[in-house]
Amino acid sequence: MTDAHGRLPRSFTTPGTSSFVDFLAAHDPSRLTGTFATPLGDVPVPHATTIVALTFDGGVVMAGDRRATAGSMIASRQIEKVFPADDSSAIGIAGTAGLAIELVRLFQLELEHYEKIEGTPLSLDGKANRLATMVRGSLGLAMQGLAVIPLFCGYDESRGTGRIFSYDVTGGRYEETEHHAIGSGSVFARGSLKKLWQPGLDRDQAVRAAVTALVDAADDDSATGGPDALRRIWPVVAVVGPEGYQAVSQAELAEVAAAVEESRRQAGGRHP
Repeated sequence: MTDAHGRLPRSFTTPGTSSFVDFLAAHDPSRLTGTFATPLGDVPVPHATTIVALTFDGGVVMAGDRRATAGSMIASRQIEKVFPADDSSAIGIAGTAGLAIELVRLFQLELEHYEKIEGTPLSLDGKANRLATMVRGSLGLAMQGLAVIPLFCGYDESRGTGRIFSYDVTGGRYEETEHHAIGSGSVFARGSLKKLWQPGLDRDQAVRAAVTALVDAADDDSATGGPDALRRIWPVVAVVGPEGYQAVSQAELAEVAAAVEESRRQAGGRHP
């Protein structure tokens, strides 16, 4: 890190942008995920799958299943796909798992660095725009089949509501209303959310709707893992509201998953 005289490199002491990504691009661009260019051929790479998000009266809920797949194999049953971006926002990942997790870490640093330099956090729109720029920087990887697709949500204090943003591999940013889902099971999760979402949902209803949507996705998509009571593996669910980012406890998720399973059993295995 330091030179022969024990001094930090010039890039550490030169005034510049409040963007950590721009700083890293100038100091050590090899650490940016978008610069990775080694072809992997047919090597199976773990992929993360379904993420859902929906608004409720007072914030937004984001949830992700725990399965990662590599080809036809289950690579992991306990991967985490939902993370706090900062105190008032959350990010979920689908696509190439390793690169997606690196993107999350870099995005977290980007937001923390901006707040330290500027003395104030980015607005929710600013965070969404920064994430779009980072996704666009990985377009080369996406063209190699190593796509990373995030889903971003947060609580907008200026509007007093939760908001959801989706992206494409080119960095296109789209604000979603009410609910959205990404990943291989998203088509089934979206169908479920269309039936379950309604204006005025409270926090508990939104959490149950998110878990139900993941269960419905796991029903039809082999790459999406449902709740696993035998192994005590539950989805990762986060609530973002005026109190900030809050992870839903494993004990609560066990109860929600059991209630969803019981309602399906009473409906003969169909959507209640």
